[in-house]
Amino acid sequence: MDNFAAIDFETANEQPASVCSVGIVIVRDGLLKHTIYRLIRPEPEYYLYRNTQVHGLSSIDTQNADVFSFVWKEIEPYINGLPLVAHNAMFDEGCLKAAFYTYCMDYPDYEFHCTLRASRKHFGKSLPNHRLFTVAAACGHLLTNHHNALDDALACMAIALKIL
Repeated sequence: MDNFAAIDFETANEQPASVCSVGIVIVRDGLLKHTIYRLIRPEPEYYLYRNTQVHGLSSIDTQNADVFSFVWKEIEPYINGLPLVAHNAMFDEGCLKAAFYTYCMDYPDYEFHCTLRASRKHFGKSLPNHRLFTVAAACGHLLTNHHNALDDALACMAIALKIL
């Protein structure tokens, strides 16, 4: 796969629509062409302690951020026509669909590919697990800031370029 957008969401709470950050990496002809990182004011607008512990974001970080619908208007032209790639795509696709629903936006039925599923096929039992950090390392990418949406999207890109 030479043309795609790697995507990663972080959420503020247990609700899939509560995206509080997004990282996107645009790949064209097998080369990184553009990166996007945006904070998003989540809906519903509250943070669970455990989510903050994972990604380090809180209401202080997103209180002045745009809501999802405004952020997506900026992102959409970059990803138009590209398949989306995510590690554990069920989570990220679920977040995207939930956010579209929450903001009464028409979901364009994006094509998703999953590097988690692909890593299980490609590496099998040769890895101790198929977490993003482990698979990225096996593909030669050092993930230094795990759960930062952009860094996770960059790791996903590295995996996709190696095994998809």
